[in-house]
Amino acid sequence: MSGKKTIAIIGNPNSGKTTLFNRLTGSNQHVGNWPGVTVDRKTGHVCHDGVGVDIVDLPGIYSLSPYTQEEIIAREYVLSDELDGILNIVDAANIERNLYLTLQLISLGLPMVVALGFMDDVRAQGVEINVKELERRLGVPVVPISAKKGENIHDLLDELAHGMRAPAQQPTYLHGVGAAIRQASDLLRPLPLRACSLPFYAAKLLEGDKALWAKYGGDMPREMRERLDALAEGMHSHANSTDNEMVLADALYDYIEEVVRACFKRPRVHKMTTTERIDAIVLHRVWALPIFAFFMFLMFWTTFGPFGSWLGDGMEYLIQGIISPAVQGGLAALGTQEWLIDLICDGIIGGVGSMLSFLPQIVILFFFLSVLEDTGYLARVAFIMDTLLRRIGLSGKSFVPMLMGFGCTTPAVMAARTMENDADRRMTIMLTPFMSCSAKLPVYALVAGAVFPEHQGLVVISLYVLGILMGVLAGFILKKTIFREVSSGFVLELPTYRMPSFKGTVLNMWQKAKDFITRAGTIILLMSVVIWVLQNFTPSLAVAQDAGTSILGVIGTAIAPIFAPLGFGAWQESVALLTGLAAKEAVVSTMSVLYGVGGGAELTQLLGTVFTPLSGYCFLVFTLLYMPCMSAFATIKREMGGWRWAFGAAAFQTVLAYLAALVIYQVGSLVL
Repeated sequence: MSGKKTIAIIGNPNSGKTTLFNRLTGSNQHVGNWPGVTVDRKTGHVCHDGVGVDIVDLPGIYSLSPYTQEEIIAREYVLSDELDGILNIVDAANIERNLYLTLQLISLGLPMVVALGFMDDVRAQGVEINVKELERRLGVPVVPISAKKGENIHDLLDELAHGMRAPAQQPTYLHGVGAAIRQASDLLRPLPLRACSLPFYAAKLLEGDKALWAKYGGDMPREMRERLDALAEGMHSHANSTDNEMVLADALYDYIEEVVRACFKRPRVHKMTTTERIDAIVLHRVWALPIFAFFMFLMFWTTFGPFGSWLGDGMEYLIQGIISPAVQGGLAALGTQEWLIDLICDGIIGGVGSMLSFLPQIVILFFFLSVLEDTGYLARVAFIMDTLLRRIGLSGKSFVPMLMGFGCTTPAVMAARTMENDADRRMTIMLTPFMSCSAKLPVYALVAGAVFPEHQGLVVISLYVLGILMGVLAGFILKKTIFREVSSGFVLELPTYRMPSFKGTVLNMWQKAKDFITRAGTIILLMSVVIWVLQNFTPSLAVAQDAGTSILGVIGTAIAPIFAPLGFGAWQESVALLTGLAAKEAVVSTMSVLYGVGGGAELTQLLGTVFTPLSGYCFLVFTLLYMPCMSAFATIKREMGGWRWAFGAAAFQTVLAYLAALVIYQVGSLVL
């Protein structure tokens, strides 16, 4: 390998960035965290013509202005010394909006390539693009591509490996304010800034960027700061505007219009696009919600109906019917002691296997969510839900992290960082755990299958609906007590409908499945071993002759009376809920170990005698609503800025869970 480069891929949300990243890197990806923050850092590697290229996938942003955490992360990384260049992905079908970020990036002076994406959509619309002229006006290489179809990906890799260069000339799009930017750049040279970033820093300081003033203003000599203020005032007077930021934005968009007129030729007669025709139906004021409800029903019916159950049964047979007996027989043949066989087969395989048997259903759920997101429909759902969320003081923007909560609460809480209004962000974080995460699916499937074998799918759907309704109720309570500020406005881009990439969908499903299996191999494995040990030894560390006298039995007996008014007062269920604080999937593995069965059908049959339909449903309601796992709890603490908020959110959710289960059980006992 003759060399190695580090390239940041950056672009607007819905610009095809993820599809391009997957196309370039395939499965050779690594996901970590940005230093000091809880936002995923996805890195991929590709080797082309002997040159290794590390590609860092930055959060999707609209500009380098620091309005959201994602924009701050992207800007700080782009301006760091870690990069050799920038790959800017641009949606050619929405070129005016995308070029705003492109021009900001060009002003940095870094080596850069522009990937002009969705060229297949552009041609379908009858639009012609003069790529050579666009390249001349931008001063950087421009490669037209279709990431979904793999069009010109080889040419793009050639540019990344061998053809990247800094802009051929200083940006000219600032027109009248360009002189002030150049003067400010010269003025800032004594500061510890990279030379390539000086035009950008100067522009942002002149427009009154508070983040940059906070970072560098205190280090500036007084004379330097006064001269920058004078330049800003001069630019203000020149433009006859009250806002320097608007001056720069106007200058950028004036130049964008000039570029588009010169490089883009559109058909004279506008034809109604496929996206417009679909939106006329799915965004209809009458049919929008029923259509959304239908998609949700289809998703859950497929996941928990005959098909999902058949796959789950197959996985269970593989683990409990083939693997466990084979391991038990092999260990017995080797003369392994009985207690070790019990630990491995009942504790480890029984605990982890009982949870893994629900892996197919979780993969199905993520398949549907991935398809809905990749097609562009999820953005429409946020738009549809805006009116409803307004009634509890939120905007449709809150629906995106709340919808992500159906997958996993931890990234859903982090997704609230895109919200500018602090009150909206905190309220969204507190409501997101009410959305039922995928980790609770094994518990739902197990208990619902035990006490409602003929109506398992409907029971699970009712839990998801109940979670949403409790979130609405919690929103009303929070809006009347803690968060009384007016919600911010809601601006959302509706992307063009596109067919999902098969490769991208498979990669996404594989990533989610790998995460689930990793949790099974770490947290659940550890919990299964710990639970087996605590169940087999007394507080005095003697071998327990009866599970009720074990350490877990003593703990469970102490806390069981708390849950007795909810209909499930056995110590085993109490301990299972306690271990669910580590990971919700642990509830299933805990009950499997505590009841001494191998999971799956055997555990389901046993729980059918432990729970009544009413008590079983109340157990599911409490599982749905009580505080999230430790990972989500720690994320809430970081995102909300302290333990007081984190413990307050956990207590609020757990109290509502207890009251909901209590009301359902007590009222149900009177009626049934």
